[in-house]
Amino acid sequence: MTNHLLLSAIITTIFFTGTATSAATYNVKKLGAKPDGKTDSTKPFTDAWSRACGSNKPATVYVPKGTFMVGGLRFSGPCKNSDVTVRIDGTLVAPENYFVLGKARYWLRFQHVHGVTIVGGTVDARGAGLWACKSSRSKNCPDGATSLAISNSNNVKVYGLTSVNSQMFHIVVNGCKNVRVVGVNVVAPADSPNTDGIHVQLSTGVTILDSKISTGDDCVSIGPGATDLWVENVACGPGHGISIGSLGKDYNEQGVKNVTVKRNAIMTNVENPILIDQNYCPGHKNCPNQVSGVRISNVKYQDVHGTSATKVAVRFDCSKKYPCKRITMQDVNLSFKNKVPASAYCVNAGGKTSGVMKPTSCF
Repeated sequence: MTNHLLLSAIITTIFFTGTATSAATYNVKKLGAKPDGKTDSTKPFTDAWSRACGSNKPATVYVPKGTFMVGGLRFSGPCKNSDVTVRIDGTLVAPENYFVLGKARYWLRFQHVHGVTIVGGTVDARGAGLWACKSSRSKNCPDGATSLAISNSNNVKVYGLTSVNSQMFHIVVNGCKNVRVVGVNVVAPADSPNTDGIHVQLSTGVTILDSKISTGDDCVSIGPGATDLWVENVACGPGHGISIGSLGKDYNEQGVKNVTVKRNAIMTNVENPILIDQNYCPGHKNCPNQVSGVRISNVKYQDVHGTSATKVAVRFDCSKKYPCKRITMQDVNLSFKNKVPASAYCVNAGGKTSGVMKPTSCF
């Protein structure tokens, strides 16, 4: 994993060395952003994006070292060029009052963009206040915002980003083609609610590589319409592992196909490390008593190892009407609390295994 991360860093350095002289650069600090972590710098960021997106040649939005407080940002396209880079050397923090973002769906949103690269830096959504509100069961808590959303976009790259304490999901890829997420670090406490690391839906050709994800919910969650998804060298934990679920809410919902989780996916005290759940029902309230019409097939898990926080480490809970088919598992080695053998649970699921298989297959 270290070698892959080093390679990513080298590639990133070469990329910037080769393009910096020809690209127009818009420094948010020079446009008025204050690196004090307190002054609202939303407008300078918006201005920098408008100029970069409106440039006829490759352009860079540059965030220098320092801490910048920003509210909701919309990086919208289409742009006049297909080579815009957002390079972050500093840290972005959300407003301390969680209500500022809490009723919005997103904090940082890239939409209708093509050929955008996001590199480096830290984004800190300061989600602890909202989590405390939710744990108090107050009825006045907002839902919270996703930290980074990439929607209806093509050929987007995210390299080396650190996302800390998101109010809700950390990174969401929705309605996209050809997105690469490499070398990201996602951090939130194990008891933080709904802080999924990376969520992918209605997207094709998404690749997630060489990343570490520690959250209070799913490490990688895979939703409706995700196809041709590749996950490799991802370390998960704490959290709920890599899951395909929350499917079947809508009548004509799209399915999931061609998902590969490969090579050294490391689980550390993860709840439900490997999970396909077509009967997901949060809170077990108002659940429809019907079989799912969603089809799931051609899912492959390869070289997944580590520890499970739950006795059942592999759980495939599939639809009676449309069972899960052609699930492949190769070299899976998961234990429960390091010493006790974990178990597997299968309902309406079929597939094959090869190599090491712990827990014992339930196919």
